Formats: sequence, structure tokens, C-alpha cells
Amino acid sequence: MAHAQPQHTSPGSSIHVQDIETARRAEYVAFLSRHPFATDAHELGFVTGIREDCRLQTDHLRNVDIPLGMLDNDFENPDLERYLENFRTHEPEIGVIGDAPTPDAAHRYVDAARELKADFPEATLIVVPKCYEAIAIIGDAEVPGTPLVLGYSMGYSDILANEFSDYADWRGQRVHLLGASPPKQWNVIQQLTQPTLTSDPPADIVGLDWNGPHKVAYNGESWSRDGWQRADQLSIRSTVRRSLREMRAYWTDRGVWPTTPTLRDRYGPAVREPDDPVWAATGGDIYEPDALPGPDEWETRVDYEDDETSPLEQAIVVSYDDGRTLAYRSQTERDHVEYYEGLWDSVDEERV
Repeated sequence: MAHAQPQHTSPGSSIHVQDIETARRAEYVAFLSRHPFATDAHELGFVTGIREDCRLQTDHLRNVDIPLGMLDNDFENPDLERYLENFRTHEPEIGVIGDAPTPDAAHRYVDAARELKADFPEATLIVVPKCYEAIAIIGDAEVPGTPLVLGYSMGYSDILANEFSDYADWRGQRVHLLGASPPKQWNVIQQLTQPTLTSDPPADIVGLDWNGPHKVAYNGESWSRDGWQRADQLSIRSTVRRSLREMRAYWTDRGVWPTTPTLRDRYGPAVREPDDPVWAATGGDIYEPDALPGPDEWETRVDYEDDETSPLEQAIVVSYDDGRTLAYRSQTERDHVEYYEGLWDSVDEERV
């Protein structure tokens, strides 16, 4: 008969190693930015989203569709009613409702969370304590669906979590780490989850986010597991993409990267691919710059010197009833091919 593996505990603690591993495994890792950085982050498995006063900026791209998974509040100009309206408009899976610098503010945000939870019980709602009393007010709140998450302020926050609390105050709570580089976040994760002599329960690390690579890329640096690296030879987009890959590897190595399906797994790729990597009208490689002018001089053409777009992101990609998915550079090319191949009435699905 096979025997169950023992659940080891650390000296001086009743916390199982398995409990610690579970506590450290995040449900999501978020990267809030615009296209093209959000597009690449989505493909790598990050949760994409925006601050409520921004947008993903993909409206002008015909073949880019990024889910809005997380909605942050405009902390520099907070307005709770505005945020609630924006949440109901976008219906994100994760929402950072606001910062609570006083107990009264914490109660107000908890009431707002109950209001949202009535309609979105499965949403992950985050309230950020900015005073000691707010931790318990938020953490002990009874709301429909999943419990509230406490935002642990790091990075460039005006009030950092360690300025008004100790690590022990966050143990046993559901926590989202706001900002700061992966090594700094990892240090906090360890402090919040490792065994203690008093057997404090670990915090549940629900999620984390950091948008630093976007800003620092303009200074010619990418983040790596060995620290910041010069990336002068890379474009801004490639620099950010390299940082994102390194971040994912860093969190995977430490057992923090989610094992549950990501937005990419559930919603598919941000950029739709044709069956063959060629333009239907010309047979040219969709990944190669096209030196020939487009068939529609009035149409906005892709600037191939601009690394923030690619030809496929600007393409029209169409699926047909016969099972084919084709890519076109313009509506004129699409009309031409569909007319001569008799595809006018065989569109199965399209996203333009």
C-alpha cells in the first residue's frame, strides 16, 4: 500500500511547508500599461489592465484585443463614485477601490466594496490600508462572495505599509503587493509567510503588480534576475518584453507565478493569427516590412520604423465558414480577395 507523504513543519512552528507554498502562490501577477507593452504582457500570462484615468490604447489597432482584467483607481485624484461607475462600465475581474488613510475612509471603502460585491460577487476587490486601524476594518469585513484583499503599499506610494504597521499585522490576511521590484516584493512575501516562533498564520498572497520596467526602459535599461541591465541595443518594446520575461521566470523559480489559467489561457491571444503567416492578397510574409505602398493611399499605413506596432497588429484577420483564417493589409485587399474567391457570404467570425 502506498503511504501519504508527511507534511513537514519547520522547527518552532505548526505551519506546514505545504501551507507556506500555497500561501505564496499568487492567483495573478498584474502589469498595468498600454499597448504595445500590455499586448506583450498578456501573451506572457500577466493580468492586463489600466488605471481608471488611462486606457489600453488599442482602439486604433484593428487586430489587437486585450482583456481589461484589473482596474486601478486614480490615487492622485480619487473619486469613489467615479471609480464605482468605471468599474461597472468595464467589469474587470480585479479592482483596487482606493486608499484608506483613516478608519472612516476604510469603512467607506468597505461599504463601497459590499455594493460592488452584490453585483460582482466573484470579483477580487482590493482596499489599501494607509493607517494601522484600517487593516482590521478591511480584513474583517463581511462581504458577499470572496473576501476583500488588503493592498500592501510599496513602490512610490505616499504612505508605505511598513511606515504604520509590522509584518505581523498582515499575517492571516489576503494580500496584494502594490509596486516595488520583484526582489523587494519577494522579501515581503517571505516575511508574511515564513514560520514564526509564535505560529502566526501566513498571509495569503493573492496577487502583485509592478509597472517599473515600462518607465525604466526609456532610460535604456531592462530588469533581469541579476538586476538592471543596459539595453541600448534594443527598442523600447523589446526592452520591456525582456523585463517581463525575466519577471515571469523570477516568480516561477520561487513558486509565486500562478498555476491557474491566466487571462491568455481563458481569452486567447491578444493578436489573432491567420492560418498561414502571409497576406492573402500578395502572399508576402506578414512579419516582414513591406516596401511597397499599400493599395489604399488614404488609409493609415504601418510605420515599420515604429517598434510600437507590427503589421499583424494593424491587419484585418477574418475566419470563414470553410475553416480558413486569412489576413489582409487593408479593406480594399479584403474586398478584392473575397470577391474573386466567392467569400462574400462565408464569414464565420471576424474581429476588426
